[in-house]
Amino acid sequence: MQRLITTLAILLISAIGWNAKAWEETDRVPASADRTQVDNDGPEIVVSDGWIYVNTTRPITIKIYSILGQLISQDSLPAGTFRLHVASRGIYILKAGAITRRITI
Repeated sequence: MQRLITTLAILLISAIGWNAKAWEETDRVPASADRTQVDNDGPEIVVSDGWIYVNTTRPITIKIYSILGQLISQDSLPAGTFRLHVASRGIYILKAGAITRRITI
């Protein structure tokens, strides 16, 4: 029974594209990309070529969900610019602090 559950979990993770490792710090955000910024104080969210970029001026908690509501990634980021690679194309929900955005990869 345990083996069956483990196999099903692996298949489910593969189906939703869980190759997202962790947020990594970067020094640039692509110029030609879809950009979202809620207000001047909120984080800037950029999606480009399978990457999600978050540029924030203060620490923030980021959660990425599949369109089915499954948690893909959760991390607390300090101020700066970070990116996360998402292997599977699709629609995701990103929660950054108090904001929620739909993103398409």
